[in-house]
Amino acid sequence: MKSHEAIVEKVEVPDADLLWRVAWTYIRTVIDTAREPFLVLDGELRVLSGNTTFYRFFGVTKKETEHTLVYKLGDGQWDIPSLRKLLEKIVPKNTFFYDYEVDHEFPGIGRKIMLLNARRIYSAHNHDPILLLAMEDITKQKELEEKLRDYTIKLNTAVTERTKELESRVQQLEELNRSE
Repeated sequence: MKSHEAIVEKVEVPDADLLWRVAWTYIRTVIDTAREPFLVLDGELRVLSGNTTFYRFFGVTKKETEHTLVYKLGDGQWDIPSLRKLLEKIVPKNTFFYDYEVDHEFPGIGRKIMLLNARRIYSAHNHDPILLLAMEDITKQKELEEKLRDYTIKLNTAVTERTKELESRVQQLEELNRSE
């Protein structure tokens, strides 16, 4: 019968680089299948990768995006004060954030309102984290909310005016009835 130590010695520990390559492949596969725009940033906030949805949504190419500081994307259109604050102040103190709203006018594609979600991931052999940054475009939803709010205000104003008119008419009719 073999001893416990002999069995332990024969168990191979996977190479850390191999594990990271497998994990990176898994991350890329998940991001590439996502319907939302995604970026993978390194510890210096340079783009390691983006998904097809990101490139299509923002009208950019992989070549002009990868290895670029996130703030320099699209000729600086990503140098958004609220995004800078988020990535430089909030992310270093937390490992994730959810539903951070960014409202920005992007040259060429117009106003976009996005919810940003992010999570830092550390590799076993490297101390530099990567940051997964997901974007959900809620522009149409927010525009619809604004239209509904404006419509509600107009409707309430119209109802108030009509109610005053009707109250005035009722008062006139009551005065007519009293005078007869």
